[in-house]
Amino acid sequence: QVKLVESGGGLVQAGGSLRLSCAASGSTFRADVAAWYRQVQGGQRDLVAVITSGGTTNYVDSVKGRFTISRDNANTMVYLQMNNLKPEDTAVYYCNRRLGTIYNYWGQGTQVTVSS
Repeated sequence: QVKLVESGGGLVQAGGSLRLSCAASGSTFRADVAAWYRQVQGGQRDLVAVITSGGTTNYVDSVKGRFTISRDNANTMVYLQMNNLKPEDTAVYYCNRRLGTIYNYWGQGTQVTVSS
């Protein structure tokens, strides 16, 4: 069983930066897709950014040019660099790693709060 643990969340002023990390314990496949989602209180969990095993990335329009998703060659870490943060980025951020129908793992989430 794989466990994902997020870290790096916190309170930051608008315009500031945070770097979220997602550490995987257990065996994962390099072919999987890694992603970051976010959820505001009372809302649904929405996709923010995704990265394939080949390094192809995609972002929701609201974070393009501000957020960068990456993963390490050892296939244990996934990162989300968040720059020029806005109050509307406030949410709980979740790491996800999925390999087709073989597995779909979630972390416990990390809170990001951006003050105006």
